[in-house]
Amino acid sequence: MTFTAPLWRWSARRETADPSAWCFVTLPPEVSDAVRDLAGEPRGFGSVRVSVATGSSRWDTSVFPDAESGCFVLPVKKAVRDAEQVEEGDQLTVKVEVRP
Repeated sequence: MTFTAPLWRWSARRETADPSAWCFVTLPPEVSDAVRDLAGEPRGFGSVRVSVATGSSRWDTSVFPDAESGCFVLPVKKAVRDAEQVEEGDQLTVKVEVRP
């Protein structure tokens, strides 16, 4: 599943200029629904293991449910943000695959 969404900083870290602070993209509702359908039994915190690609970066991580939006959120680590030259507010095109 491929989508484009803005990169945002975790609200608990918005007040800091720390470049290593947690940043995320929110999966659109239809992608979140598809992830739920494919995930099977949820893991801790309702997380779902995924493989992710954006630009030339590829990594394995988990997406986490967000009660506020009702969607999953995907953490985008600093090494990926640096490699792809993106920062908070930039649009990021992401491919997500649910891992078994």
